[in-house]
Amino acid sequence: MNTTTTATPWPAASVLDGAYKKASWHLIPFIFICYFFNYLDRVNVGFAKLEMLDALHLSNTVYGLGAGIFFIGYVLSGVPSNLILHKIGARRWIATMMVAWGALSACMLFVHNPTSFYVLRFFTGVAEAGFFPGMVLYFTHWFPAQKRGQVMALFMSAIPISGLVGGPLSGWMLQHFSAGQGGMAGWQWLFLLQGLPTVILGVAVYFYLNDGITQAKWLTAEEKGAMQAALVADEQQRQASSDVGQTFSAVLRNGSVWMLGVIYFCIQMGVYAINFWLPSIIKSLGYQSSSTVGWLSAIPYLCAALFMVWAGRSADQRRERRLHVSLPMVMGLTGLMLAANFSSNALVVMVGLSMATMGALAALAMFWSLPAAFLGSAAAAGGLALINSLGQIAGFVSPFLVGWIKDATQSTDTALYILSSVLLLGAILVLRVPAKLVNR
Repeated sequence: MNTTTTATPWPAASVLDGAYKKASWHLIPFIFICYFFNYLDRVNVGFAKLEMLDALHLSNTVYGLGAGIFFIGYVLSGVPSNLILHKIGARRWIATMMVAWGALSACMLFVHNPTSFYVLRFFTGVAEAGFFPGMVLYFTHWFPAQKRGQVMALFMSAIPISGLVGGPLSGWMLQHFSAGQGGMAGWQWLFLLQGLPTVILGVAVYFYLNDGITQAKWLTAEEKGAMQAALVADEQQRQASSDVGQTFSAVLRNGSVWMLGVIYFCIQMGVYAINFWLPSIIKSLGYQSSSTVGWLSAIPYLCAALFMVWAGRSADQRRERRLHVSLPMVMGLTGLMLAANFSSNALVVMVGLSMATMGALAALAMFWSLPAAFLGSAAAAGGLALINSLGQIAGFVSPFLVGWIKDATQSTDTALYILSSVLLLGAILVLRVPAKLVNR
């Protein structure tokens, strides 16, 4: 452990605060929109399922496998994609990824059997793999550790907002195009209309984003200097407290990194169960209208969006990271248990699903303050992608597990109990992360 590094002094607070506000307003709204469509493209298959399964005569097990096979491509491509981003820059690589996955997502309208479903889902996962870890890495080039809790919460609030807006929007699309306009079913229009905006945004990324502080013409020279000095000081603090080496091979040998991957897997098990099965669980309460299911599915996501922003601010103000991950996980498992135990009571199920969504998504956002706080800049590209890839294995396991259990038992209750246990394991493991490494 390095204990001899001399800390670089922080620049004047007034200049730095102004620079951070300017950077936040310039970067976060645009990246938020990109992530909104990223998540919408990833999980709109949950709404398409309401019609697609009957139209193509697919079982819940086939759907669960197709929903999950996306993440096989995602996991295999995550680390290489982030290393490419680190080498050629965020602007060009993110633009390329977005055009590719937007086009593939729109091509889902051509699905006609299980094989075409599996193939398109797999390659969409390959195309998307580097976007999220790339964005986490990108923010480390702009904001020090003590600013990233709120930044990540604002960025990742695109997840619940995609559910809040995407639920009613998807339900409306299914209902509006139910007459088969243009020779396509409602689920086909859903994939087309939600995939094309991503292609347009991908082109915009190339012209709008900067690869780093020095390229930002919208910052003054003084603001650039202040932000760069803050990042240097942050890097020195991280190296002084971390035992993680600064190469990808050192990251692979570090047990803490693998434990973080397991924790992220536990969180994602709950998140993806909600994302892929929330519309179906609500429909099973007796609501048959796609529009009604869409509006009701927005309620848990609205609660989650508000809770995530609050949690991010609280974590930064208190300089406390571990409890802001573990307690939301406990909240998530409590919500899943409520939904499973009172599955015949619509009100209690909706309260449980809202608690589960709030807890799982807040934990998801707060989690990324843990690895980003002690992975040095040289190791971050591979390390963040490795952790993300390990967690995304849950994207395959979770929907397939729920689909298989649903076909076997005609209920999702057993699956919700299993997912609650996984979240509890993750909450316990979070508390094993040394506080001195992450509470900054």
